[in-house]
Amino acid sequence: MKTSDVTFNDLSRSVLAVPPLARNPDLTVNRAANLQLIRHLENGGVTTMMYGGNANFYNIGLYEYAAVLDFLAEAAGADSWLIPSAGPDFGKLVDQAEILKSRAFPTAMVLPQVFPATVAGAAEGIRRFADAFGRPVIVYLKAENYLTPDAVQKLVDSGVVAAIKYAVVRENSAIDAFLVRLCGLIDKRYIISGIGERPAIVHLQEFGLQSFTSGSVCVGPNGSRSLLEALKRKDYATAARLRDAYIPLEDCRDELSPIRVLHEAVTLAGIADMGPMLPLLSNLDERHHARVGAAARELLAFDRKLAAKAA
Repeated sequence: MKTSDVTFNDLSRSVLAVPPLARNPDLTVNRAANLQLIRHLENGGVTTMMYGGNANFYNIGLYEYAAVLDFLAEAAGADSWLIPSAGPDFGKLVDQAEILKSRAFPTAMVLPQVFPATVAGAAEGIRRFADAFGRPVIVYLKAENYLTPDAVQKLVDSGVVAAIKYAVVRENSAIDAFLVRLCGLIDKRYIISGIGERPAIVHLQEFGLQSFTSGSVCVGPNGSRSLLEALKRKDYATAARLRDAYIPLEDCRDELSPIRVLHEAVTLAGIADMGPMLPLLSNLDERHHARVGAAARELLAFDRKLAAKAA
């Protein structure tokens, strides 16, 4: 597992997978299933894994936080980079910083809390967490009222930011005054497109971002990796063709629930049994399984054909 300081090259060398976390019926971590998913990603050429919202880190308590971190560190391959999350509330950030600083993770992502919070308070909480952790952190921008571009610039200038996951959803990703302002204030190499394959082409082509996060990559790692490679060489026609394979599953996620659909999709595709979701989330209603399962299996079949062709 990567333990060296985070560089811009680290942020762009791989799609940043955001996997779900498999659990047993008693809600303990299912080590075997999580290993299956991690190996599926690594075998598809995806070497960066960020455990955040899709892994339901919002609801992970201190009773298991250290054990989950240690398992993930052990599970990652030698060349992989494992990024845990912390927060979102300040109390958890303080407590989790004490656990994180004794581990070798070079950074952690701060989960965003919009309420009850203010921009100044959120910035101060991130700064205090980074100071306690002793390492720069990943800022997660999911809503405009969480942090302003100017507040992010101050955090970057103070040296506490390793990267920024930008995930503010727009009806048209090309029209985004917030992202334009952010890119004008800080080095855009800090910024990762954080909403999957759908806006990735616009974010990399039009805004100059260097990589993107993905949940659906957990089903189709080869295609998502190939999409990033196509974008890097500015082959936008190939990138668009590859992205098309992800849209049916992404449509399910956008319409039903990004986190819950992905959790179920990995299971229904036959990659690994993700099991029950940790409360306060719950598994997707079975009436949606046919649609989600079909989309997941179709994407996996596409991905396997892509891998076979490359071989």
